[in-house]
Amino acid sequence: MVESAPLSPARPRASRPRRAIWAVALTVVLGLGILLALSPRIERIYLRQAGTEDTATLQLATEVLRGALERTEALPALIAERPILRQLLAEPGNEGLAPFTNEMLRNMALSLDVSDIYVMDVEGHTIAASNYRADRSFIGQNFAYRPYFTDAMNAGLGRFHALGTTSGQRGYFFAAPILDNTLIVGVVAVKLSLDEFEDAWQESDASIIVTDTNNVIFLSDRPDWHFATLGPLPPAALDRIEATRQYPAARLTPLTVASERLSDGLDLTTVGEEAFVQQTALIAAPGWRVSILTPTGPAIQQAWSTMFLMALVVVMLGLVIATILGRRARLIERLAAEQSLAALLEARVAERTAELKDEVEERRATEDRLRRTQAELVQAGKLAALGSMSAALSHEFNQPLAAVKSYAENAGTFLDRARVADARDNISRISALADRMATISKHLRNFARRPQDKTGPVSLGPIVRDALELMDARLRAEGADVVFTPPEVDIWARGGPVRLQQVVVNLLGNALDAMADQDMRPIHLTVTGGDAPEIRVRDFGPGLSDDALAQAFDPFFTTKDPGHGLGLGLSISYNIIRDFGGRLLAENAPDGGAIFRVTLEAAAPDAPEMAAE
Repeated sequence: MVESAPLSPARPRASRPRRAIWAVALTVVLGLGILLALSPRIERIYLRQAGTEDTATLQLATEVLRGALERTEALPALIAERPILRQLLAEPGNEGLAPFTNEMLRNMALSLDVSDIYVMDVEGHTIAASNYRADRSFIGQNFAYRPYFTDAMNAGLGRFHALGTTSGQRGYFFAAPILDNTLIVGVVAVKLSLDEFEDAWQESDASIIVTDTNNVIFLSDRPDWHFATLGPLPPAALDRIEATRQYPAARLTPLTVASERLSDGLDLTTVGEEAFVQQTALIAAPGWRVSILTPTGPAIQQAWSTMFLMALVVVMLGLVIATILGRRARLIERLAAEQSLAALLEARVAERTAELKDEVEERRATEDRLRRTQAELVQAGKLAALGSMSAALSHEFNQPLAAVKSYAENAGTFLDRARVADARDNISRISALADRMATISKHLRNFARRPQDKTGPVSLGPIVRDALELMDARLRAEGADVVFTPPEVDIWARGGPVRLQQVVVNLLGNALDAMADQDMRPIHLTVTGGDAPEIRVRDFGPGLSDDALAQAFDPFFTTKDPGHGLGLGLSISYNIIRDFGGRLLAENAPDGGAIFRVTLEAAAPDAPEMAAE
C-alpha cells in the first residue's frame, strides 16, 4: 500500500530512464563498432608481442651457429701442419702409410666432433678420409669443382656450404692448403654437419630458416622447405650452383612469399597459405640470414579473445548502467560494485608495483651481467694484445737467456784460471740480465690481471710509461719511433690504472697496425693536464676514411684483413673510457695520419674511489 501510492504521479517521469537506456544502448553499439574498427591494430600489437617473445630464440640459434663455424674454421690449417700428410702426398702409393693416415683422420674427426676430414691432392682427388670405413667413402672422389678446394689451392682459407654429392648430407666445408716449404702439395678439408641444429630447432613452436645470398633455404626445421627459394633465381646464380653442385637443381623451386613491415625488425610474412611474424639476424662470414618465423595463429586468437572480452565488458557495462538507471532500487548494488572495482584496482596497483620492483631488480641484474661481460671482453682484449706481442717478447727473453748462458760458461772458465775479477764481472752481467727479465715479467703480470670495477685518482705519467715498457718489445721489433716527453708534474685523472693502461696499449697497437706497410713508423704520444686531462696518440699512417671514422668504435668493425683482429679493441677502449666518465675521439691529422684523444675527468690525488658508471 505504501509503494502503490506514488505510482500515478511517477508516470510522467518514466520517459527519462527510457531515454537514458536508449542512450546507453547506442553508446554500447558505438563502442562495439569502434572496437571492431580497432581490431586490425589490436591484432598487430599481439603479433609484435609474439615476435618479440621469440627474439631470444633467434639470438640463441644465431650464436650457436656462429660459434660452431668459428670453432671449426681454424681446424684445417692446424691439421695441414701434420708431417704425415705431406709424406702421404709425396708417396700416394705407400700402402703402409695410407691406412695409418685414414685412421688418424677418423680419430681426429671423432675427437673434434666434426662430420668428415679428408685430404686431396693438387688435382682434387681424395687420397685419405676419416670416413674410409663407410660404404660411400670420399676416397677416390674428385672435389676439384668445389670452391673450397680452389680457394685453398690459391693459398687461402676455403669455405663453402653445400649438399654433399657423395654423402647426401648438408654441411659447411672449411679447407686449407698443405704446404711443403712454400709449395702447395695438397688440400685438407673439414666438413661440419648441420643436421643437429635443425633437430634442436624442432623443439620450438616457431620455424627457423637459414638462407644464403641467393635466397636459397639451406637449413630449416621444415624439411619440405629444404632448398626452396624465397624468389626466382637469376640465371647467373643458377649457373654457379650447378657448376659447383651446391644444391640439387631440381629442388630449387620458389615458394610463394609475401611480406609487409610490421615494426622495426619484424615483418608479417606469408608462405603459401601460412602466415608468420618474421625477424632476421645475420651471420656475416658465410653470408647467411637466420630468420625465425612465428606462427600468427596463436597471436590472432589472443587478439580476438581480448577483443571479445573487451566487447563483453562494454556490453556488461551498458547493461549495468541501464539496470541502474531503470531500477533505482539497485543503487546499493551499484555502490557495492564500485567498491569492488576499487578493491580490484588497488589489488592491480599492488600487483603492478610488485612487478615493477621485480623489473627493477632484473634491470640491475642485467646491468651487472653487462658489466661482467665487459670485464671479460677487456680481459680478452688484453690477452689478444699479449698474443700480438708474443714474438717480440720471445726475442726479449731468448736474447738475455743466451747471454746468461755465455756469461756463465765464461765465468766458469775464469774461475778455473783464477781470474776472479773477470768471473765477478760476468756474474754481475748475469744479474743485470735477470733484473731485466724480471721487469718484463712484472709488467706482463700487471697487465694480464683483472681490473677493479671501482675508479679513483690515477697519475697519467706512470700509466703511459708502464704501457710503453709493456709494448717496448713490439715497438722495437717493428722499428717504431715513439716520441714521448713525460709531464714535468703529476697529472691526476679519474680512472682505473689497469684498464687505462690497456687503452693506451690498444691505441699504440692500433697505431702500429695502421703503419704496418710503411718503412718509417713514428708515433707521437703526449699527455696534457688542466680541467680535462688528455692522452693523445698520433700515427703517420694513411688516416681514416669517412666510413671508418663513423664506425671506428662500433663492435666488430675493423679495417684489417680477415683473420687479423675481431674489431673489438677500439670498442672495448671506448666503453672503458666512457665508464671513467671520459671520451675517446678519433680524427685525421691535417698533414696525414690519425689522432686518438682520450679525455678524462680531472681528479685530486686524495679523491675517494667510486663505482664505475
